[in-house]
Amino acid sequence: MKNIFYVFLLIVLTISCATNPFTGKKTLAFMPNSQLLPIAFAQYDQFLLDNKVLKGTTDADMITRVGERISLAAERWLDANNYQGYLNNYKWEYNLVDDESINAWCMPGGKIVFYTGILPIAAGESGVAAIMGHEVAHALANHGQQRMSAGMIQQVGAAGVAAVTKEKSSVEQDIWMQAYGAGTSVGGMLPFSRSHETEADQIGLYLMAIAGYNPDEASRLWERMKTNSGDKAPKEFLSTHPSNDSRISNLKSLAKDAKLEASKYGVTSFK
Repeated sequence: MKNIFYVFLLIVLTISCATNPFTGKKTLAFMPNSQLLPIAFAQYDQFLLDNKVLKGTTDADMITRVGERISLAAERWLDANNYQGYLNNYKWEYNLVDDESINAWCMPGGKIVFYTGILPIAAGESGVAAIMGHEVAHALANHGQQRMSAGMIQQVGAAGVAAVTKEKSSVEQDIWMQAYGAGTSVGGMLPFSRSHETEADQIGLYLMAIAGYNPDEASRLWERMKTNSGDKAPKEFLSTHPSNDSRISNLKSLAKDAKLEASKYGVTSFK
């Protein structure tokens, strides 16, 4: 049974890879975009039906304006780095939803939602661009696809542990399963998620700078996020996200690189 499990895992890891255009690294991709995007589009449409979408307001128009600039920046970057056509299957859409949650997201394929609750913390168009760049970066780097794939590996591993320990008592097997769950979460899934957040921060800075927004605003945004949360967060190693202080420091150090990247596209002044 163990041998079958390891052979299966090796086959899956060998044939189920995609390339991250921003790092050039191979990434997990068990579900190809040809299958993933139709599902994402359908879920997005259903979400809009179930929520109050604001249209024609100053804030709604700002979300669309920033989204169009960020998506154009992404296209310019990808084309310049030999990824022409990478966005062919994207169907960009930008919507503002009336909801007090402090949240925004971008689904695979460019389907974006901002909640009104995050706008006071964004504190203007540059703050919205920092959030938008980060969320779009998650989609462009296929982070959702990678997390789904990693979750599948974790489930397969759990099945393997259950098979290997099936001769043990129920108490012993339960201990093994709990140890596996904790170990793969703290040692695998959580660091995996934090690495995605850090990667999206860097890509997002580049996108907002190429779109003409000041990348210095990203660290200021997270200073406001920290203040709003009362700086209450779990220890970094137990969280899906880097700590606020780590994130702020990283964004400050990367802002200069983002401006340099933008200058390659003739962008030298920022909103």
